[in-house]
Amino acid sequence: MPDMPDVSRETRDRLDRYADILLRWNQRINLVSPHDLPHLWSRHIADSLQLAQMIPSGPIDLVDMGSGGGFPGLVIACATDARVTLIESDQRKAAFLREAARTAGVQVRVCAQRLETADVPPAQVVTARALAPLPRLLEWGTRFLRPDGFCLFLKGRNAEEELMTASTDWHMATTRIPSRTNTDGVILKLSDIRRVTDHNNE
Repeated sequence: MPDMPDVSRETRDRLDRYADILLRWNQRINLVSPHDLPHLWSRHIADSLQLAQMIPSGPIDLVDMGSGGGFPGLVIACATDARVTLIESDQRKAAFLREAARTAGVQVRVCAQRLETADVPPAQVVTARALAPLPRLLEWGTRFLRPDGFCLFLKGRNAEEELMTASTDWHMATTRIPSRTNTDGVILKLSDIRRVTDHNNE
C-alpha cells in the first residue's frame, strides 16, 4: 500500500481490507475499470479521502449517492465516525458494498434503490463522485439534505460550466477546494441550497 497521509493505523487497516475485497470482486463485476486498477489507491481511495477530511467530527449522518464500488462513501466510512448510508441501485454492487463494509469492519446502511425513490432520512452531509452533472446531483441531493447541511461533490474540469448551468435553477453558497489528486479536479462544497423558484416566492 502506498503512503497515505493523515490517516490513523486503524483507518489504514480498514482501507487495506476494503481494497483487497474490491480487487477480488472486481474480477466478477465491474467496480473499477481494469485500466484504473493499478491506480486504485491514488485515483480512487486517496481522492475519496479528501472528502473524509472535510466531514465534521462526531457521529453525524452522511448520505453517499450512487456509491458504486464504494467511492467516496465507503472510504469515508473507513476514515470517520459518520453514520454513512450508501445508495446504490445496482443489486450486485449493493451486495459488494455490504460485504466490503463487513470485511473492513465498518457500520454502514446500504440502500439498494434508485436515487429518485430511495427512502432515506435527511442527513447533514451528502456526497457523490463521478455520478452526474451538477444540476442532476442537486435534484437528487436536496432530497437527502437537511436544511443546515452541505453537499460535497468531486468534480472535474467542467465544474465551472456545471455551476453556471445549475445557477439557472438553483441558488447556493459555493466553496471550491482544489483537488490534491487531480490537477483538473475540484471539490464543490455547497450549502444554503434552494431552487430559484422557491427563492422568488418568499
